[in-house]
Amino acid sequence: MQVRRPMKTTIFGGRTAAKILMAHVVSYAIAFAATAHLRAEDYPTEYVEVPIDTYDRDHWAFQPIEKTDVPSPNESGWRRNPIDDFIQHELNQRNLHPQPEASRRTLIRRLSFDLTGLPPTSDQIAEFELDANVDAYDRLVNRLLESPRHGERWAQHWLDLARFAETDGFEHDKLRPEAWQYRDWVIASLNEDMPYDEFIRRQIAGDEIYPNDKSALAATRFCLSGPDMPDINLIKERRHTVLNELTSTVGEVFLGLQVGCAQCHDHKYDSISQADFYRLRAIFEPAVKLQKNHSLSMLQESFPYEQPSHLMLRGDFRSPGPKMDPGVIRVVSSKRNAFAPKRSDQTAGLRTALANWLVAAENPLTARVMVNRVWQHHFGVGLTDTPSDFGVMGSEPSHPELLDWLALNFIQQGWSLKSLHRLIVTSATYRQRSRLADDATNSERIAWASTLEEDPRAEFLSRYPRWRLEGEAIRDAILVASGQINLKAGGPGVRPPLPKELVGTLLKNQWDVTKDSSEHGRRSVYVFARRNLRYPIFEVFDRPNANASCSSRGNSTTAPQSLHLLNSQFSLQMAQLMANSILNAHRTADSQIEHAFVRCLGRTPSPQERSEVIAFFQASETTDVDQLSHLCLSLFNCNEFVIVD
Repeated sequence: MQVRRPMKTTIFGGRTAAKILMAHVVSYAIAFAATAHLRAEDYPTEYVEVPIDTYDRDHWAFQPIEKTDVPSPNESGWRRNPIDDFIQHELNQRNLHPQPEASRRTLIRRLSFDLTGLPPTSDQIAEFELDANVDAYDRLVNRLLESPRHGERWAQHWLDLARFAETDGFEHDKLRPEAWQYRDWVIASLNEDMPYDEFIRRQIAGDEIYPNDKSALAATRFCLSGPDMPDINLIKERRHTVLNELTSTVGEVFLGLQVGCAQCHDHKYDSISQADFYRLRAIFEPAVKLQKNHSLSMLQESFPYEQPSHLMLRGDFRSPGPKMDPGVIRVVSSKRNAFAPKRSDQTAGLRTALANWLVAAENPLTARVMVNRVWQHHFGVGLTDTPSDFGVMGSEPSHPELLDWLALNFIQQGWSLKSLHRLIVTSATYRQRSRLADDATNSERIAWASTLEEDPRAEFLSRYPRWRLEGEAIRDAILVASGQINLKAGGPGVRPPLPKELVGTLLKNQWDVTKDSSEHGRRSVYVFARRNLRYPIFEVFDRPNANASCSSRGNSTTAPQSLHLLNSQFSLQMAQLMANSILNAHRTADSQIEHAFVRCLGRTPSPQERSEVIAFFQASETTDVDQLSHLCLSLFNCNEFVIVD
């Protein structure tokens, strides 16, 4: 794949993207000031669409996915599958070398958190470390992929993209009583390894393709999962806002294009016209039914639909322009993959045609975008680090040939996500150590220093990039360590207790604590997702607010994170419960210390750590349970608890 980033506008020369954007902000401000006195009827009412040419299609992401030859690097003893050949080839170009395989304990912890979002048990660690069979690692991968916990883990990544919440947002943030059904559908689909092309079809057009299948109907909740204001006075304005948000999200999530930038004017950089946007929007217009003071639910097509669709001049719902026939983004379309609805007695088939167009082998974006998203969550950053922007202002891929090889292989493997996961995590690239071993030789330390200097962010994967757990995984790990995890699956979101000062900011009945206290220990994916209030530990650890699709969470390091883990009622309560359970099972201080470390970190304490804790116990005048609670709380707060090597 030849990487090229063409730009139609060259007047900015070599300016950075930030300077280009600032120039446009200034120009928009000047233009607005110059036209502020004009009335709506004074604006131009004609719209002329610029045709797509060869230059527009020359951008790397719009090129067809082509068969890529796997490199044959000289140093092949390290490799385990073709991914490693691509990575080794790039490393050789930069005089870099991959790291040896991480320890068994590191690998099982890495895999368990990555594939299931939960830490391994001490028994599972011991069993894996003692398993001398050559297929021990592969069997571990298969066990984790087949676990029902896998879907719960990876569903959260998708729910971020789907801007999932169980409320409307805005001032009243009213409840959507059945929104949780979409979350459960995503979890079940990922556990069943539903082919990704079918995963898309059901979310775009499940009601059309399978009209009598309740789960397929629930899948279409993806389209209407965004924020909404049911009590708004102008129903036309509400409809315009909902449709624009839906259209923008579909383009962003499935195509990796910021099509929403074209709702008011032609896209400034990508070859996406305003007409492209409204043609895509017209596909959904017959299926969006709104009732005042009623929250959005599933798509419901009005058939036949006789209301014409229009391009909205300047993006204003009060200024309809030319009529628009339903269609797709022209720069991505081709004669071999045209938008071709098939009308029936019950439906116009618009969304089915869109879904088929999205997952056609000739579509250059869909497979590339999803492969990049999966890679991103395994390595912390995608092969292109702008996962929802494959346009000309997005980042070029660090390994373009590998991206195409993975995309084509993904399609050839029947769009199986589990096969893609398996391929990635069984590679030698994934199995590298992330930091220098304590007993490293002098030559290894010199090589490591060179690697850090030449590849400081592990962009070229000369080592495995360490990553911090998300707030959901941190909470789940604390529940596991304390023995309070409840692995019950599915159902409406549960509401654990909140701090009193936070409850005081809510309207009445916005967070009625779930009466059954055993439900409070449910996995974080099942915690009630209120759009206007993120559960505290999730918020401090960068959970998105669900008002827009989120392709990559922030990764901040702030004081409130440490303060929450150290002082929150949740952390203190879990530390006390963990201490009580250890005290009930183990009599000696040495045994108690050892089991606290094993539960939290999956390892026994080092001699120095053991002696320091014993010294703390001996100097403390508190009770045994208080001493052990402090130790458990300290372990929750240590770097090793929240960082995956």
